Amino acid sequence: MDLLLVEDNERISQFLVKGLEESGFSVMLAERGTDARTLIAQRTWDIILLDIMLPDIDGIELLQYTRYKKINTPILVVSALGDPEDKVKALDYGADDYLSKPFHFKELVARIHALVRRTKYNSQVGDTVLECDDLLLDVERHFVKRGNVEIKLTLQEFKLLQLLMENKNKVLPRSQILDTVWGINYDPNTNVVDVYISYLRNKVDANCDNKLIQTIKGRGYLIRTKE
Repeated sequence: MDLLLVEDNERISQFLVKGLEESGFSVMLAERGTDARTLIAQRTWDIILLDIMLPDIDGIELLQYTRYKKINTPILVVSALGDPEDKVKALDYGADDYLSKPFHFKELVARIHALVRRTKYNSQVGDTVLECDDLLLDVERHFVKRGNVEIKLTLQEFKLLQLLMENKNKVLPRSQILDTVWGINYDPNTNVVDVYISYLRNKVDANCDNKLIQTIKGRGYLIRTKE
């Protein structure tokens, strides 16, 4: 498994490279953001481990660049920035998971395997284009429209809407949504699901008489179609 490690701290990078290679990964180290950007553009990686605080281009800029180029490689941010705002920002800009330093190495490896499994599963199942009444989502093009109006979504909003549409007319509990869209590391008591459902409603349902996104009290959320 080819892994790109973007980390400028020599002590941490040596520890990670040694441990990851002993765990069976083929590791390429980039100590600067510009070097990482070149490597991301030049070849395909199974996963990217990304620090945020880098000496030139920071991790957030690299996230934006990678997703702008339509590169869907799973990205696990490993950062000393542990505030919820930092995590939300990284996830909104394209990270698939976030692990705060210091961390247990076994947890890091487990997170990597979980992300790779999830990516392979998502590439094997589901349609490229999803439709619910007049709402259309194109997975490959990262494109959403309702009727003839294009809807701009952040990455996390897009993932949430995709999950709902893949399970249309099926109630999804908050715990399942949280695990699928944000990963296993989130506090189960967080209200992030409710907040993002509200964001989606404002973008998808606000100007339409037919409200697709519905709350089932005590159970979760679903997209309900007329079909």
